[in-house]
Formats: sequence, C-alpha cells, structure tokens
Amino acid sequence: MEFNRENFLAIIYYNFQRQLSQQECLAELLSVFGNEAPHQSTIFRWYGEFKRGRVSLSDDPRVGAPKMAVTQENVDAVRKLIIEDRHVTYREIETTIQKNLHEELGVRKLVSRWIPHLLTEEQKAARVNWCQKTLDREERPTKVIRSRSVSKKMVATFVSKAGHIATIPLNEQRTVAADWYTTICLPKVITELRKILHQDNAGSHTAQKTRQYLTKENVELLDHPPYSQDLSPHDFFTFPKIKNRLRGQRFRSPEEAVDAFKNAVLDLPANEWNKCFENWFESMQMCINLRGEYF
Repeated sequence: MEFNRENFLAIIYYNFQRQLSQQECLAELLSVFGNEAPHQSTIFRWYGEFKRGRVSLSDDPRVGAPKMAVTQENVDAVRKLIIEDRHVTYREIETTIQKNLHEELGVRKLVSRWIPHLLTEEQKAARVNWCQKTLDREERPTKVIRSRSVSKKMVATFVSKAGHIATIPLNEQRTVAADWYTTICLPKVITELRKILHQDNAGSHTAQKTRQYLTKENVELLDHPPYSQDLSPHDFFTFPKIKNRLRGQRFRSPEEAVDAFKNAVLDLPANEWNKCFENWFESMQMCINLRGEYF
C-alpha cells in the first residue's frame, strides 16, 4: 500500500495527539517508512499548526499573487534586450519590464503585510475565549516577547508597559530553538519576568522544555490564540514602528543592524509603550464584539 500526503499527515496528527515530540514522531516514521517518510521540516511545521489549534489536514486555499501580464510591449522589450546583448541577465530583463509597467502603465508595486487566515468557528471561539479570560484577569499581562529577523540576524525582543527590556541576538543560529531559548535567552531576562509573560505560538515558545523552565522559575505564562497577529502587540505596534524608523538605512554587518534595532526601540517614549498596551486590551474587546472575526 502506498501512503500519500494525507495519510502521512494523519499519522503526524495522531502522534501529536499521543504527545510525542517532533523528534520522536520523525524517528517513528523513519523506522517504518525509511526514505519515504516526510521531511523533518514538514513534521515540525504541522506540529506548529496543530499547537495553534488546527484540526484540518488539507492545505488552506492560497491567495495567488498577481502575475505579470504577457503583453506585446513586454515581449518586444525583452526581444530588443536579447538582440542587443546575448548575455543579458534575467534580473535586467525583469527590471526593464517593471520599468515599463511603472512608467507606461502607472502600475505600482504593492506588498501585503499580512493575508489573514480564514477562521473556522472553533478558531473564532478560541480567540473570543482568550480575550475574555485575559480581560477578566485581576492582573493583566505587562510583558511581551517576540522574535524577529533583523538584516538576516534573528533576535528575541522583550518589552513591557515601561518600554524595552532586552533584545538578544542569536549567534551562529538561524532560528530560535527551545534549547537556545531556555539556556541562553530566558536566563538573561528571567529576573524581569516575574509577572505575566505573553508570547506567541512559535515552536520555541510552546515547547515542553520552555514551559517546564518557566514553571520552575515561577513565571506565569499567558498563551496566545491561534491565527491572531491582530492581537499581538509586537505585530501591530513594535515591529511596524521600528521598521518605519529604520527604513532606507543600510548596515555594514548584522551586528550593526541589531544595534540600530535596539537603539530604535529605546528611542520610543514611555507613553507610547503604555498606549500600546491600552490599545492591546481595546483590541481584545473589539475581537469579542466582532465574535472572533479579524478587525
């Protein structure tokens, strides 16, 4: 019997429900299917989806990016380039076509920051429940963490209502992993995390090792609802603010970019951080009013 993609996803979901780790799931599949087993990245990606509350094993409908139209003007422009220079590069051809679109047709290049996921009723309910529980707490969260890349350098950033706490870059690593997060990153700021800590659903944040570490250190953790960038202060405040401040600048090294990132965060006045958290709780109420829909 040949196993297709849906069969393997069902096995991965079954192992997730058995509370096997990603590595244990991978080892089990390799022992049975050998080279036919799904790649490690596939298993890790779907574990992340299941942790965020996903139950469907089919792909989400993709929103296709608009493709460049094949017009006679573009064909003629490309033909002219090739005739003039047989060694013309693809990038030069692409630049010429983009120039035609911009100058002749007035078309602008637009980039979408975030295409919202189509929420299921269960996900909407999870968002509403999370918002209501958070608003009903006697003590509200005052600290937020999120990791993001800065000029090809990953950093973990901690902020609070009072402002920036720490920005910790990864050294010789490409992604934030639970080992780095619990042995290098969190110990540097653990004394600052004595209240409620809110973090998103990244694998390093939801890993069992991370939860055990925070429990041992008596840090109260506030989970994050699935598919909720509109409820993440870093996504609607911190990173857009910093990106606007650093826009157009060039850096000689990733380390210089990280330093510029830190300085930009530190330059934000305290009243803006306080307003950020006020807007966060207002966003929760808006999510409740809209019954879990995006806003």
